Amino acid sequence: MTPVPRLGDDARASGWDRSADPEKDPALIPDPATTDVPAQLRKAIEDAMARYPDSRSAAIPALHAAQELHGWCSPEAIEQVACVMQVTPAYLDSVASFYDMLENHPVGRHSVYVCTNISCSLRGADALLAAIGEAAADDADFNVRSFECLGACDIAPMASVDGVYVGPLSIDDVPQLLDDARSGRPVLPDKQLATRLVADPRANSQQFPPHAVEQGSSR
Repeated sequence: MTPVPRLGDDARASGWDRSADPEKDPALIPDPATTDVPAQLRKAIEDAMARYPDSRSAAIPALHAAQELHGWCSPEAIEQVACVMQVTPAYLDSVASFYDMLENHPVGRHSVYVCTNISCSLRGADALLAAIGEAAADDADFNVRSFECLGACDIAPMASVDGVYVGPLSIDDVPQLLDDARSGRPVLPDKQLATRLVADPRANSQQFPPHAVEQGSSR
């Protein structure tokens, strides 16, 4: 029987199989008196907690806010979030190690997630991922990886670039995609999902004149 290969370092669900240390002291809730939390992070976490009946439900937006500030869910970042939320760092680490969009190690500041699920894969996503990875290989500012599904099959093959959905993409789009991200310009504006006309005029009508929305909704 051929052995099933283990996931490599670029596993999509990184951190899921990290072993626990049974000799480690029990996790404690960080002391607010000794844990320094940046004011803007504290406010973001408290605002997220206020939206939920159970404040622990704010774990994902709180960790995302910490990642935005620190660049990844570092031990320091998790400690700060745990202090404000009054939970153990271990609780937050279990969340951060489960969700793909929360990084557990230092990464480039530009995240390029290429969807490689069935619709995108059938339309060339694997070659697209390879092309982006190769083009950005020498640039530490980019975190390029595959993603199981980004839920935008109608623009396959597609990617999320710093949270912006773009597609359908071709290998010819790769240089502009990377250059736009580097320069801070909108990434491939003509291929952004958010600018596509839809039937609901309330969705993105602020970006188009009323007659354009009406034309789009009648198709």
